[in-house]
Amino acid sequence: MSSYLNQPVLVLNRLWQAVNVCSAKRALTLLFQGHAQVVLGDDAGAFHTFDFRQWHDFSARQPHEESIHTISFRIRVPRVILLVMFDRMPKKEVKFTRHNIFERDQNRCQYCGEVFDRKDLNLDHVVPRDRGGPTTWENIVCSCISCNTRKANRTPSEAGLHLVRKPKRPKWRPFIQVNLSLHCHDSWKHFIDLAYWNVELGDETS
Repeated sequence: MSSYLNQPVLVLNRLWQAVNVCSAKRALTLLFQGHAQVVLGDDAGAFHTFDFRQWHDFSARQPHEESIHTISFRIRVPRVILLVMFDRMPKKEVKFTRHNIFERDQNRCQYCGEVFDRKDLNLDHVVPRDRGGPTTWENIVCSCISCNTRKANRTPSEAGLHLVRKPKRPKWRPFIQVNLSLHCHDSWKHFIDLAYWNVELGDETS
């Protein structure tokens, strides 16, 4: 049961726009409190909403293997919920995060061009910070440990290195973290249209 409670649930605002992902446990709490409704599509492509009582009754009528059992009843784990009050949206931009820099550079060292596991990559200031280089999209790139060591506290030209491509602020694109190949996310596809939320980077980037 605990594994079902940790399953990801897509969260829509009241305008039916995808704004976040939460756990099934959180989704069921919001449903019980009356802050959200379950969204479920039918075979005809229509979407229906259920409040807690309606979802409870639906779960009883149509048992599903992905259900939570309590002492008195069982309830199906939702895959998509709709917030009944919230209508705001995230900013339509790719936030400046480590994850998104790795995404932009496709886990490729921007000096030697090789692809590495993320644990073997650093984030490098093209123009070093103590030379006035800012912590921005245009001055941060993925770098392997070998190239990072070779470059040290120098510019690429000073270290005899060349950038694979000039770093740029990427264009906004939707939910880059969501893996749509997973079966459990099939019901999300209609709603995926906003950028993945993450914590923005500051000047602590190395």
